[in-house]
Amino acid sequence: MTYVLDIYRHKMKPVKSLSDFSFFVSFFPQLVAGPIVRASEFIPQISKETHITREDFNNGIYMILKGLIKKMIFADYIAMHFLDKVFDAPQMFSGFTNVMAMIGYSLQIYGDFSGYTDIAIGLALLMGFTLPRNFNSPYKALNVGDFWKRWHMTLSSFLKDYLYIPLGGNRHGKFRTNINLMLTMLIGGLWHGASWKFVIWGGLNGLGIVTYKYWKRISPWEKSKSVLAVTWKIALTFTFITFTRIYFRGEDMAHISAWYNQVWNNMDWAGAFDVLNTYRNVFVVMLLGFITHWLPYRTKELILNSFSESHYAVKLATVVATGIICYQAYSASFQPFIYFQF
Repeated sequence: MTYVLDIYRHKMKPVKSLSDFSFFVSFFPQLVAGPIVRASEFIPQISKETHITREDFNNGIYMILKGLIKKMIFADYIAMHFLDKVFDAPQMFSGFTNVMAMIGYSLQIYGDFSGYTDIAIGLALLMGFTLPRNFNSPYKALNVGDFWKRWHMTLSSFLKDYLYIPLGGNRHGKFRTNINLMLTMLIGGLWHGASWKFVIWGGLNGLGIVTYKYWKRISPWEKSKSVLAVTWKIALTFTFITFTRIYFRGEDMAHISAWYNQVWNNMDWAGAFDVLNTYRNVFVVMLLGFITHWLPYRTKELILNSFSESHYAVKLATVVATGIICYQAYSASFQPFIYFQF
């Protein structure tokens, strides 16, 4: 689509070689689940001389290792040992357990999806190609609009440039702008599957964006940079995003109804400690996952630089250690990447 539309908009010229076009549409690292690579971003790289720098090599290896840890240690472990059991039969577990499963699902889907794209970006770097960044610590978002600028960034920008702006964007008044936002999010939800639950999920996110546009005009904390205000904004956004995902994760509306019934009618706070104790290893992994996600950017940059500047023996040891840990976490019931279904 980007190839055809960008040529139509005179943003690029058609390629002269069928093999170049075929290479673009079949580039395997990002083919199944992103990041979404536009023709105008990728095709010019095909004709350039392949030159892999030391920095590209180090960053590529680091991205692959990071993606494997996100996928196999954080996402798969909590899914196999806790989340799948709850979501398969939400009526068999207390409301508290169902709520904790939804919080865990936010970590799972992030680890699973961003882990895939990290691996894709890393593999591409090792072959001399640069793919666009797809995630930017989305759970640090201060509002729903900010979240969608950080989550699956290539899809958000695709929907903006090829759907929202052609619909009129913000060029025809506030009411029309809100309609265009809602249509974009509804269609974005429908893109995930022909089901009402995806439409509801997209609609809720659209409402979240539109509501925030009005709330920020009257909010006394909108421009506050205090730790308390920022923490509150992040927590509120994370909570909203997490609990709209029941429409994304629930197998059908009956499962979703069962989840709501347990949350509203059977929270069972008295048994909360027993749940935390029974699944303590899972909750420790969840806690580590969220702590890692919320680390300051400079700390993550320091880790990357330390790996890049380390001796080759240290890099090799890191690769081997990561491989062993991932192997230990591996199960015969390997979890396919979530976005493969789309």
